[in-house]
Amino acid sequence: MKIKEIVSALERFAPLPLQDGYDNAGMQIGLTDAEATGALLCLDVTEAVLDEAIASECNLVISHHPLIFKGYKSITGRDYIERCMLKAIKNDIAIYSAHTNLDNVQGGVSFKIAEKIGLKNIQILSEKENSLLKLVTFVPFIQADVVRAALFSAGCGCIGNYDSCSFNMEGEGTFRANESATPFCGTIGQLHHEGEVRIETILPIFKKEEVAKALIAAHPYEEPVYDFYPLMNAWQQSGAGVVGELDSSETELNFLKRIKKTFEVGCLKHNRLSGREIHKVALCGGSGAFLLKNAIACKADVFITGEMKYHDYFGYESDILIAEIGHYESEQYTKEIFYSIIRDLFPNFTLRFSKINTNPIKYL
Repeated sequence: MKIKEIVSALERFAPLPLQDGYDNAGMQIGLTDAEATGALLCLDVTEAVLDEAIASECNLVISHHPLIFKGYKSITGRDYIERCMLKAIKNDIAIYSAHTNLDNVQGGVSFKIAEKIGLKNIQILSEKENSLLKLVTFVPFIQADVVRAALFSAGCGCIGNYDSCSFNMEGEGTFRANESATPFCGTIGQLHHEGEVRIETILPIFKKEEVAKALIAAHPYEEPVYDFYPLMNAWQQSGAGVVGELDSSETELNFLKRIKKTFEVGCLKHNRLSGREIHKVALCGGSGAFLLKNAIACKADVFITGEMKYHDYFGYESDILIAEIGHYESEQYTKEIFYSIIRDLFPNFTLRFSKINTNPIKYL
């Protein structure tokens, strides 16, 4: 099995275009055409993690946090990132990272946290905006099913829990082929009337080129007519954080104690307890303070995230319980997402969880 097969599986689950603008997810180091001997799954790439990969004969390291964020003009080993790059290259180890693209996808990081807590009725807390297009095209009646199937296979027509969504309206198209044309129907030089179906469907922006190629390949006309329209709709299938519900309410203190134990938190920070019952839970793995107001707006009883600033705690005691559990602690189970994606497709491929605790924060 080649490394590119593993990468392809990861990117089908968490497409790279879903990453935030500042991010650097994807292949960090290495050649994807190389044969994969095994994959070591981790949160962060450190020298100790690479030593672990070498010892376990894994030539692929898959991390949540990218090793490389900035550009380098030289690589001399002056910091741990450069030393990791040198060690990986020297030992033919490829490094791949799925970061905010894995945060922004259904079934991603925050969904895994929700699973550990036991939440039901999970929805994305802050849906992506300006990320959808509507496609409109016109197809002869007899070929409409074939074209629709091609569009759906290319990624069109997904709305919430439904796929293969489209609107179809019958009408009549006209055209006249000139002498340079090779028309599918009609006669050169004569005005032709053709019964057609107007097909409308929806797609993510990043699938535009793939969908256009699929449409052109499946459409019978020499010159297919199609239009893409930008949509203002929020994209329900992608975004940051999640919100869900517990099966039964818990007191604030009991809930916090359970979270502390589940995520092995050395020091759980929270704002003042107010005696509310915890039933609706909003959360975001990693640095999720930017979603606090979204959590309040959806009337969550508690907001859990990895990092909050001092001043973020002021003024919200009556609105919501804030629980800060640590960046590493909130995302530690991301390795399980990688495992599930790869194991389901490649059951015999060697996968290992890193045993290295890469959390740079220690608790006295």
